[in-house]
Amino acid sequence: MTVARRTKERKAMARQESEDRIVPEGPRKLAPTRELQAPEGGKAIPVEERTRQPSLPFPTAEGSPPTAGNVADGTDEDLSSPAPLATPKGESRVRKRASATMEEIVERLRAAFDKVASNKGAPGPDRQSIDEVRAHLGTLLPQLTKELLKGTYQPGLIRRVYIPKGSGGQRGLGIPNVVDRMIGEAVRQVLEPLYEPTFHASSHGFRPNRSCHTAIREACQHVLAGYEWVVDLDLEKYFDRVNHQRLMAQLARRIEDRRVLVLIGRMLKARVVLPDGVVVNTKEGVPQGGPLSPLLSNIVLDELDRELDQRGHRFVRYADDCNIYVRSERAGHRVKASITAFIERRLRLKVNQAKSAVDLPENRHFLGFRLRFRPEDGEVEVLLSKRTRNRIKTRIRELTPRTWGNTLEACITKVNEYLVGWMGFFGICSGREKTTFVDLEKHTRRRLRALQLKHWKRKRTIARKLIQLGARPENAWGTVYGAQRSIWRLSHVPVVDQTLTKAYFRRQGLVSLVDLWDQAHQRIVAPVQLSLWPGEARS
Repeated sequence: MTVARRTKERKAMARQESEDRIVPEGPRKLAPTRELQAPEGGKAIPVEERTRQPSLPFPTAEGSPPTAGNVADGTDEDLSSPAPLATPKGESRVRKRASATMEEIVERLRAAFDKVASNKGAPGPDRQSIDEVRAHLGTLLPQLTKELLKGTYQPGLIRRVYIPKGSGGQRGLGIPNVVDRMIGEAVRQVLEPLYEPTFHASSHGFRPNRSCHTAIREACQHVLAGYEWVVDLDLEKYFDRVNHQRLMAQLARRIEDRRVLVLIGRMLKARVVLPDGVVVNTKEGVPQGGPLSPLLSNIVLDELDRELDQRGHRFVRYADDCNIYVRSERAGHRVKASITAFIERRLRLKVNQAKSAVDLPENRHFLGFRLRFRPEDGEVEVLLSKRTRNRIKTRIRELTPRTWGNTLEACITKVNEYLVGWMGFFGICSGREKTTFVDLEKHTRRRLRALQLKHWKRKRTIARKLIQLGARPENAWGTVYGAQRSIWRLSHVPVVDQTLTKAYFRRQGLVSLVDLWDQAHQRIVAPVQLSLWPGEARS
């Protein structure tokens, strides 16, 4: 800690060491103030705890009866006329933009609920479903409007659930109550037009008209331009490590309505209910699962985007996945060390050194793909990553269990739903991946053959069914009774392969990945995220 110059009241203020720039441009004079000076000259916004959750017109699982007044002291703190915030130093040189107000938020509550209802999310800790909240929406909206305008609204608890990650381990999600999700969505609708136009063009995550496909397209352009090495940065537990003080300081630069800032601060500080019922306080991070979290995460990492742009780097970022493209391995290691220091010292985030690396794009997993430059024709191939291949094989095994108790047609329907959706995302792959699609089709058909043989159960039934489908009797009986074979081994013998053929499963309704890829690449008019055929010559 370095001690800043004393204020007029002769009180020492501590300046946090992590706020020091890596390349300081000179000492910055701190303006005297009676409030804590936040990073970048913004004003630190205290998160007030003495507020309350609105008394809903129906009972909740938390068992809290309707109350009037403040829980802590029996009074309501009136924030309807918010005190003006001090203008952060340096903001006078920036053109004034429209600020978000609480009045705009309450006007969007109805539309926000419709958006939350369309997502069909699960109930939060109060166990109130979307339909139950909709039934009381007429009386709930006026109450929420009053408390939001007055500044006394207090978010409820957040339910923590864990889902498996594709790379191993578990990802923690936070599920707020339906009412809190509605208010968070209303805040997002107000803040997004304020921040979206200023986000960097190389940021593609959780933004309108952008997707993983547009991120891959820009990455292809960097590789085509000769930047053939990538600095793959992995932020360790990013959503759990967002610093509240820095985030609130960034929000305070543009949001003048103190009620909005206090509301966001309370949402960030909402307590979490763990699966075992233990309630814990939240000191850092944003709840990954609420409608406001993606926007807040982009606001935090926009500072990283600006830093990379200021240094002249070519990069692509999708949420917390950031790839920086350089011309040589040596430059990659230099950039990795420098940017890691900026992220950990300035942003107070943690870079996972075990998962971060400097390598060729064809060896790295980025949004499920890997990129390979072909010098013979000057094109970049979009290929499936090794992790993506393993995931789809695992998923096919899960969809075709040997213990499937329904019909074969029902199983094929489930497999088709997954394959069509999978190809809708990974269909931007280059033609070289057709061989991979063929192998996946073969693997899927063998799984279905084993499932069909299992349904036929007895050897006599299997042999008779094969004969009915066109197998020669001596081959069918000899194969089934000739040796001791498991169902899995029997699913790949010649007589079964020649009987339960590709045409047989096509008649049963099984889709073809190769056909789906051909259809996607034959479209004359395609969405932006699908028009990613990198065939431009290297500049």
